[in-house]
Amino acid sequence: MGGSVSKMMGKIFGTKEMRILMLGLDAAGKTTILYKLKLSNQDVTTIPTVGFNVESVTYKNVKFNVWDVGGQDKIRPLWRHYYSGTQGLIFVVDSSDIDRLQEAQSELHKIINDREMKDALLLVFANKQDVPDHLSPEGITQALQLTKLKDRLWYVAPSVATDGTGIFEGLTSDIRDTMPAFRTGQRVNYKPVGGRESHTSESVGIIRDVSTSDTTMTGRMVEASAQEPRYEIENERTQKRSAIKESNILGPAE
Repeated sequence: MGGSVSKMMGKIFGTKEMRILMLGLDAAGKTTILYKLKLSNQDVTTIPTVGFNVESVTYKNVKFNVWDVGGQDKIRPLWRHYYSGTQGLIFVVDSSDIDRLQEAQSELHKIINDREMKDALLLVFANKQDVPDHLSPEGITQALQLTKLKDRLWYVAPSVATDGTGIFEGLTSDIRDTMPAFRTGQRVNYKPVGGRESHTSESVGIIRDVSTSDTTMTGRMVEASAQEPRYEIENERTQKRSAIKESNILGPAE
């Protein structure tokens, strides 16, 4: 799969760098998805993220700088500090956690209604499709009220983060129609595609000094103010890891 995905993305995007923000409620599977994207077929073990992870995922000529931010209640107010420069939002939903879908819907709409996120394309991973009594992508679409979104390109992809099912397909399906705008730096108006609404995308600034295509960076929040959070880099390494056994931690997840 990796080779065909790389070939497809290389043809579609050309040489490009893209900033992706991955959000969602705690325990939805965000960090597992991040490291499946990074490590492909290797086994991944994670613990709750109470901070953030940053990984650069590269497919031939395309580099995605993916920011994975913890989803616990106490961290969500800090999400907005990560919005600036975001070109794509990945929102991960636990499709089997029916009781929290209303909470997920509320948080998603807060994000996309923020002016900093108005041009970000939206990919929703309907994760944990292997768990009994899960909702289908159509059910997740209804639960999140995505059909009510105006001037927003969105896509819902079924996924099983633990084995990587649907992750690469979802990523390429959502962004392939919008990347010409990011590649050329022009503002482009998109007509409706399938059941999705039209969307206007604009190339924006990317944080380029955080990581390279070979670098893994892990950090933790050490201070946050009303204006801006401050980060401390705990470690930075360039070797590939066979498994992820830890994430950045402030303390035990509540």
